[in-house]
Amino acid sequence: MQGGLPVEDEYLYRVVDALDEVAKETGKTVPQIALNWLLQRPTVANVIIGARNEEQLRQNLGAVGWNLTPEQVARLDVASTTTLAYPYFHQRGFTERNPSPVR
Repeated sequence: MQGGLPVEDEYLYRVVDALDEVAKETGKTVPQIALNWLLQRPTVANVIIGARNEEQLRQNLGAVGWNLTPEQVARLDVASTTTLAYPYFHQRGFTERNPSPVR
């Protein structure tokens, strides 16, 4: 490992392959697909793009003004799903068995 977060190769390739498929379908770039997908997440308010130059900024801005289809979002969600680590997988069961009385 050369640095950064440890990510299993199989997981990484699965996500990148799904992003690449959707990019080909839409005619958008992989970064545009990734940014648009993140912006459609219910808990994401903004993304930090960190463009290195004006061209990269222009490409990244191409991620807004359109939406992925629900089917495309679902495919990306499935490709990026991971097993929660302890204690999170255990805690998730509590809310499923005993939902909050307040909504």
